[in-house]
Amino acid sequence: MPAKLHLHPDRLFSSHGVERDIARRLYQQVADLPIVSPHGHTDPSWFALNQPFENPTELLIKPDHYVFRMLYSQGVSLEQLGLRRRDGVPIEQDPEKIWQIFAEHFPLFHGTPSSLWLNHTFVNTFGIDVKLNKQTASHYYQVINDALQTPDFLPRRLFERYNIEVIATTECATDDLAYHQQIRNSGWQGKVITAFRPDGVIDPEHEQFQSRLTKLSQITDLDCRNYDQYITALRQRRAFFKEMGATSTDHGHPTAQTADLTDAQARSLFDRIVNSGVSKTDVSAADAELFRAHMLVKMAEMSLDDGLVMQLHPGSFRNHNDQLFRVFGRDKGADIPQSIEYVKALKPLLDKFGNNKDLSLILFTLDETTYSRELAPLAGHYPCLKLGPAWWFHDSPEGMIRFRRQTTETAGFYNTVGFNDDTRAFLSIPARHNVARRMDAVYLAELVTRHMLDEDDAAVIARDLAYGLAKKAYQL
Repeated sequence: MPAKLHLHPDRLFSSHGVERDIARRLYQQVADLPIVSPHGHTDPSWFALNQPFENPTELLIKPDHYVFRMLYSQGVSLEQLGLRRRDGVPIEQDPEKIWQIFAEHFPLFHGTPSSLWLNHTFVNTFGIDVKLNKQTASHYYQVINDALQTPDFLPRRLFERYNIEVIATTECATDDLAYHQQIRNSGWQGKVITAFRPDGVIDPEHEQFQSRLTKLSQITDLDCRNYDQYITALRQRRAFFKEMGATSTDHGHPTAQTADLTDAQARSLFDRIVNSGVSKTDVSAADAELFRAHMLVKMAEMSLDDGLVMQLHPGSFRNHNDQLFRVFGRDKGADIPQSIEYVKALKPLLDKFGNNKDLSLILFTLDETTYSRELAPLAGHYPCLKLGPAWWFHDSPEGMIRFRRQTTETAGFYNTVGFNDDTRAFLSIPARHNVARRMDAVYLAELVTRHMLDEDDAAVIARDLAYGLAKKAYQL
């Protein structure tokens, strides 16, 4: 008899009865609020084409780097999981075999957020009531695969079923946003917007920097190897993205470094970079860092002009596994957090724009040591700054609690922006928001039992954290 899969209604709540009761009441008031997903990486083609998802493997394993990085760490190759190689070497093609490998290794995820998200999906989306393991793998595959062929599991129907009010995808500066236009033209009422991600044309160390500059020139009819026309082209693209619904920009820089160069200094630096060669190895690390730093200040300047909210996601050592990067490319689970500094790094930008309440810059971190020392004091002072939620490796029950405990006393709740799921894994979105709402209820219940808040105030805050702050911060 297969072991039963059951989601406890009080999961993640305190074992202390009084706190648990308060957390339960707070959570119940926000559990069914619409989902606002203001930053993420779902594929807009899903909603534009509204075609059935291909199979359980393509939907639940291949887009989710949390899944395949864990399997890779235990000796499962990416070829075995069907991830495409750049060189065309054969990989596993059978999605059922890949699913079987995943099921056999599912115990690896015990205690991780992935197990919470996946089990939530299995129960609430597919109605499965037995645990996933080697013996039940085939049953899971069949149930999910059969469901995916029905109208209720088309992307738009799931969007509506999940009660998603708005979702933002993320596209590079040179994207034509054709799928977003197709969604607009379809007459469907689901709100799917884009976000402007210019890293590929701002980071000289990006492997496609030179080719992206060429493409930027082509689509804007400007010479983007000329600094002044390059800046004009970026303004033009931002305007196009805003026309297509964007309310934010996103910057995934290695550091938070900013620099306020004169136009002459910027032109000289840009000329040196674009004429250095065709690969990132031809650009010095110092020049690349200085140019990224300067462009963050230019992006802030543009945000004051066009009103787009800035997001800064620094601190990830991208593609740490060189061999994996060469064979499979980006986003294969080998991005690693590193220490990051904000106080000195952001000062040039803040000296110029920090007191301007019309600028909105949302700061994220993968370095939790900066929460109470740097980020909370900065956001608790500068009108332009807000703190993004616990992100990526810290998008977890304990990570969320650490974030609240280390930032609230200095920045409060209202210098944060609620929650965003930042995911490619579409079906995990309601699960992630569910975890965030539960953990905020847990933290607020602690404050109530310590008589730092009364329960009525906690209920208002819980609603803002789950819904209101994200809408306000991202102008939704």
